[in-house]
Amino acid sequence: QLQLVESGGGLVQPGGSLRLSCAASGFTFDDYDIGWFRQAPGKEREGVSSIGRRTPINYADSVKGRFTVSRDNAKNTVYLQMNSLKPEDTGIYYCAADRSYVINWMAPYNYAYWGQGTQVTVSS
Repeated sequence: QLQLVESGGGLVQPGGSLRLSCAASGFTFDDYDIGWFRQAPGKEREGVSSIGRRTPINYADSVKGRFTVSRDNAKNTVYLQMNSLKPEDTGIYYCAADRSYVINWMAPYNYAYWGQGTQVTVSS
């Protein structure tokens, strides 16, 4: 059974850092494109970053220069390093996977598989 599990969320002060992990099981991880999304209360789910097999790494403008995505296919894990966190980064962070070569990486509907999410709260 294909499964994605996020971890690493928590409460952090503005300017702090967190590293999220997305561990995959039940499928050959390096056959999939991976995206990171987040959803704040009352807002739509938005794309944060993506790391595909053929496409370059992508970041939303709001996180460029602060977030870094990477993948370790041997460990079936994708990471999202988040630095210089701001209160507006607060939300539930999800990783998602799809076997297709995702072009419009910011669209949630392009990903078939989702994790349960991990809460990130940036507050003093």
